[in-house]
Amino acid sequence: MMDLAFGQRFADEWVAAWNSHDLERILEHYTDDVVFASPRIVALMGEENGEVRGKDALRAYWGKGLKLLPELCFCVEDVLVSVDTIVIKYRNERRQAVAEVLTFRDGRVCRGFGAYGAEPETTPPRS
Repeated sequence: MMDLAFGQRFADEWVAAWNSHDLERILEHYTDDVVFASPRIVALMGEENGEVRGKDALRAYWGKGLKLLPELCFCVEDVLVSVDTIVIKYRNERRQAVAEVLTFRDGRVCRGFGAYGAEPETTPPRS
């Protein structure tokens, strides 16, 4: 069973790995048979179901994303826990709200998905 201390520790390690842009460090948190879903997979990889299966497919997806977003930076805002799942709520480099829902098996993520909020305004409001 997950507890909040585990969730916070994991989120600290997870965000440090992402902010380092070290793909192998990021992937250490995931099982070899991980399944990950995100609307970004549709855009970047052309996978219509929005899903990648296995660590090699995840490596290809995130490797492409890291190359396209050299300014990538996450800032964790909250961590929530359930029985075998944690939710990491964060802001990305564009200040967009994002949540990662990560289910664990034997201490590593075996299933996850990313959910995205609205893109922040990029132009100042008219007066």
